[in-house]
Amino acid sequence: MTTEVGRDERPAPQTARSRIQRLIDNIERVIFGKREPITQVVVGLLAGGHVLLEDVPGTGKTTLARALARSIHGEFRRIQFTSDLLPTDVLGVTVYSSEQGSFRFRPGPIFSNIVLADELNRTTPRTQSSLLEAMNSRSVSLEGVTQVLPSPFLVIATQNPLEFEGTYPLPESQLDRFLLRIRLGYPNRASEREMLLRQAESNPLDSLEPVLDLDDVNEMMDAVKSIRVDSALVDYIVQLAEATRHSGRFVLGASPRAGLGLFRAAQAQALVVGRDYCIPDDIKQLVVPVLSHRVIPAPAEARTSTAQLLEELLMTLPVPT
Repeated sequence: MTTEVGRDERPAPQTARSRIQRLIDNIERVIFGKREPITQVVVGLLAGGHVLLEDVPGTGKTTLARALARSIHGEFRRIQFTSDLLPTDVLGVTVYSSEQGSFRFRPGPIFSNIVLADELNRTTPRTQSSLLEAMNSRSVSLEGVTQVLPSPFLVIATQNPLEFEGTYPLPESQLDRFLLRIRLGYPNRASEREMLLRQAESNPLDSLEPVLDLDDVNEMMDAVKSIRVDSALVDYIVQLAEATRHSGRFVLGASPRAGLGLFRAAQAQALVVGRDYCIPDDIKQLVVPVLSHRVIPAPAEARTSTAQLLEELLMTLPVPT
């Protein structure tokens, strides 16, 4: 679809913005009225992070993951996490080939561009932890051999926040591996009506065509790293992270990885709107999805949501100009 470009020939911000808008518009053909969460998932992809979709069943989490994979012509695999799932069911296994007279590695479903880890909190901590290396280093080590995962590589994990029976809460160390936590929520009346009408005869996902290819995505991921972040904005991110640790409103503050994630997500957000530099709003609008799952409110704040606590914290910090 596009000609190859080298590392020094990254797409211009306006070119990248045009591609990104085509991608978002294409996904909106099957996910109605959810432009903001769709955009946040795309930000996660371009920033090289992973996404935790937390919502009730039937709100379009699986459809969103499939639509993203189809739109970038990427390989999609869905892993249904259950209590009896083993790490080898996710990562792969080494088997003996009688024809070749040697052992061969048989890749698991993790070796895909878009991986849907469905109901991640229903499997055991051992299997949950098998994702950690893959998500963090984009590789899998089995029996002393490292297998590199494809690029782009995005894990979209889902969990149902309302069901607790038969679930294993994700530990803080694993939650910290997700760049963004996003909730889709129910559609408004007009969007739900449009969805019903469009699916009267067929599912729009079945006819969804790619609008980008994997090279396009990799080029834009590379371009994200060149987005300028002023030193005042770097200080703003550091001050925000420190505030979560010392304000007394959280028993667990944002980790250094969280600050780095906010930095990279802000760069991706700037590219989404066609800028080659960040502004304070890029950071402010991503604080809740990037930090809300990485901090733990103090017991005295039990009646206040984590999102509200973070928004109130933002109001106490001077915004750089």
